[in-house]
Amino acid sequence: MTTPPSATPPPSDPRTPSDPVTPSDPVTPSAPRTPAAPRSAPRPAPWVRTRLRAAPLGTLLAAALAFVAVLLAAALPRAQDRGADQALRSFLNDSGSTRTSLQATAPAPASGQSAQALDRTLSSLLARTGNTFHVEAEKVVHGTRTNKRQPLLNPELSRPHRLPPEMSLLYVQQAQDHVKLEEGRWPTGTPRTAAGAAYAPPLQVALSRQAAETIGARVGSVLASAPLVDGTPSVEVVGLFSVPDETDDFWVGLDCLPRACKKTVGESYLWEADALIGAGDLDRMDLWGHDAQDFWRLPVDVDRLRADRLDATKKEIASYVAGPTAAALSFDTRRDRLRTTSWLPELFEQAHERRQAAAPLALIGPAGVGGVAFVVLCLAGALAADRRDAELRLLLARGGSRSAIAGRLLGEGAVTVLPAAAAATALAVLLLPTPRLAPALLSAATVALLALLAFPVRAAVLLTPARPAGRWRRPVAELLVLAATAAAVLEVRRRGVAPAGSDPDPLLVASPLLLALCGALLLARVQPVVTGWFARVAGRRSGLVGFLGLARAARGSGARGAGSSGPSVLPMVALLLAITTGGFGAAVLQSVESNRLGVARLSVGGDAAISAFGKANLPDGLAKAAGELPGVRTSVPLWIDHDSALVGTVQRSSQVNLIVVEPAAYAELSRVLGCGSFDPALLATGGGESADAPVPALFSSGVARLGGSGTFTVQPGNGGEVRVRGAAVIDCTPAVPAADAATVVLPAGRATALIAGSDRPNRWFGLGPVDGDRLRALVRSALPPESAPPAAPTAGTQPADEVYPVRTSADAVAELGADPLQRSAERFFWASVAGAAGFALLAVLLTLMRTVPERAALLARLRTMGLRRRQGVALILAETLPQTLAAALGGALVAGAAVALLGPAMDLSTLVGASVPTGVRLAAGPVLTQALGLAALVAAAVLVEAATSGRRQITTELRAGDQR
Repeated sequence: MTTPPSATPPPSDPRTPSDPVTPSDPVTPSAPRTPAAPRSAPRPAPWVRTRLRAAPLGTLLAAALAFVAVLLAAALPRAQDRGADQALRSFLNDSGSTRTSLQATAPAPASGQSAQALDRTLSSLLARTGNTFHVEAEKVVHGTRTNKRQPLLNPELSRPHRLPPEMSLLYVQQAQDHVKLEEGRWPTGTPRTAAGAAYAPPLQVALSRQAAETIGARVGSVLASAPLVDGTPSVEVVGLFSVPDETDDFWVGLDCLPRACKKTVGESYLWEADALIGAGDLDRMDLWGHDAQDFWRLPVDVDRLRADRLDATKKEIASYVAGPTAAALSFDTRRDRLRTTSWLPELFEQAHERRQAAAPLALIGPAGVGGVAFVVLCLAGALAADRRDAELRLLLARGGSRSAIAGRLLGEGAVTVLPAAAAATALAVLLLPTPRLAPALLSAATVALLALLAFPVRAAVLLTPARPAGRWRRPVAELLVLAATAAAVLEVRRRGVAPAGSDPDPLLVASPLLLALCGALLLARVQPVVTGWFARVAGRRSGLVGFLGLARAARGSGARGAGSSGPSVLPMVALLLAITTGGFGAAVLQSVESNRLGVARLSVGGDAAISAFGKANLPDGLAKAAGELPGVRTSVPLWIDHDSALVGTVQRSSQVNLIVVEPAAYAELSRVLGCGSFDPALLATGGGESADAPVPALFSSGVARLGGSGTFTVQPGNGGEVRVRGAAVIDCTPAVPAADAATVVLPAGRATALIAGSDRPNRWFGLGPVDGDRLRALVRSALPPESAPPAAPTAGTQPADEVYPVRTSADAVAELGADPLQRSAERFFWASVAGAAGFALLAVLLTLMRTVPERAALLARLRTMGLRRRQGVALILAETLPQTLAAALGGALVAGAAVALLGPAMDLSTLVGASVPTGVRLAAGPVLTQALGLAALVAAAVLVEAATSGRRQITTELRAGDQR
């Protein structure tokens, strides 16, 4: 795209003999010239370099915007992968090594059994792993065990209830690495006797010292069992070992090796002890229990599992358990009855359901920041095209084509956007290491392409010849958005954000954004009208600042032409998207915290609780002292008996929980916990009642289901009886919140006088921000010295040897919220909200900076008419803040509408950590906090920009004059 040269040189253009001859030069034969060496014409300056040097600040800002946008785009998928992987691994680790292992078993071969045969089978089992899952080879446990324990007939052994101890034999290849030999030697192979000999030497075994002491065996003991048909050998204890760490995963499923186990038989019990044999006796092992079984426990390395490959891993493990891999293993190992079991497929399904349940909160935040970033990039491209509109139209008038101009602009953008995008992607990959790279690269490439094309596409649109305006285009587009929003909302109400058994639908996740877009389109039509009405009202009053600012806000700053184009919709869309997604997500988190606190309070019985074991009572004065602690608003000491009987029902006698408590305090506790609220006057007893009058009582719904009417008789577990009459039926009671619990609540006073021991409470519940450490210290101080725990508890924990356990709702809330899946979703959401707020603020600032020249010229003219600097700042605020305040108010309303429309379909049980009713509660606090916070941030930024740059710009205008 070049400018054609002039047909003739200017008359004053001097010529020299060395100038090149052009076709337009007059040629005269009478003036021959000596041919001169040709000289190349000067090369034009490169377009891209010239343009970038002409606006270095704009170039730097464009690169910075692209860098930040691409960095977020590349970082979000990688952060999601890291959070999902961490949550999956934590869930599987908490499930225990037994449930995360592959358990392979096969009958021991009738002949040829050896340690080498076990190792060969193990090698075949391990050879089929390593694709989507790996086995921790160093933690594999394999060996052989007898299927049935045999009774030991030695009379000197311990026989509680005259039942002999029982023993099974095991060979575990890795056992010597996990035990310490304390006495004797390790069993090897029993010496073989000649064929046909009548005497078979006993098998050599090793016992744990604790098991040997429990059953009464020692080194050298020969333990005999009842003979079977084909003869059962005896065993000789040749060594005793100890287990340094019984909590090691190695001992999972080998419980009776480290110590003897107690087996209950009716009301009696006996001891079970397992013994280890050497590899040399494997071929005789099946004689002890008539048969033996080989086993291989293959612990899967859960720290290498990936959430994005969970489906493939599930299929591979299913094939390993019962499928092509299982069939191939049976053929490779020559063991037709090789069987493999695992809990992993079920655990993977649970992990997938948990991830689906947490996906809405984890995806709504990124969807919001993505929508706002898209608006900002489009706005940046539009503002750049508007700023260079005159230049682009001049190029078009000088012969440039629209495609050539767009290509030049694309080259400009490539120089700034592509290096920034590459650096941002590399930084995201470096800061957030995760195996999967494709989503981050795809997301970064999409955003980089948008940043690259926004300016050229907008410029091509501006240079396109104007067409007759169609009044139907905007209404049709708005109706399409409205229809998509209605469809998304209806689907969410019908199926939920994450339908059961499937991944979240992008349209359903984007439903809050569609609601925000509808609100922005409606606000774009309403706000200029309302602002214009306020401008007319301000015009009737004295003063110019308010009227002029509101008029410019209604007309749209920077509008070309004399007509009223209205304010730009894009900044309003960005603000509404940020406020709506932030407010909706904050409402979700508020509901999660509220439900979590409610569940914690119900599990504890209040904000704090002290319990006594069994039928013991709390120490004297402890309940009163606990009620006087700082933060305690309501103190509820009570006496509860779980062994009481209710006589007079349809079943004649039913076991119930009997509670004796002061009615007013218990009613307050029930009201705060939302568990069986009642009027304490129902349990009031008049002074004129006779001594044998029935005591008024609250019956739980479990008691009401037992049937019966009139009065009943309650028989406490410690003796006596009390006649009661039902005053009301409650569906829940804080002391025993179970839905099917049968509970009777009696008022203290008459009930205390009739029930022995009920005047001394055995439970205490408190409401208020109670310090758990201080409450535990109070409990320890109330104990006699001989009953005090030997060690002080650490902060926030409950020691196992505490005599009177203390629980607080704060500790219960922390336990419910300890799931990495919940923490990852919350952190991800708040990071997305911060990013969306930053982009929304940038949208406002971009619009503000675009109007700087026009606003500076206006303020300069007004300054010559006596406008003070403070009034100039007020004018800028009056021009900018109406749109910001309208967006804040509209965003708050749309966020509230999103909670009302979409909230009932959201299941928060996974985020809470317990089963709770479906739905999100609408709370004004979280929504208003997001709206007012972002509005205040935008107002502060506008004020800072007006105060810092206004004076310099106005001074420049006054010196240079208005050249536009």
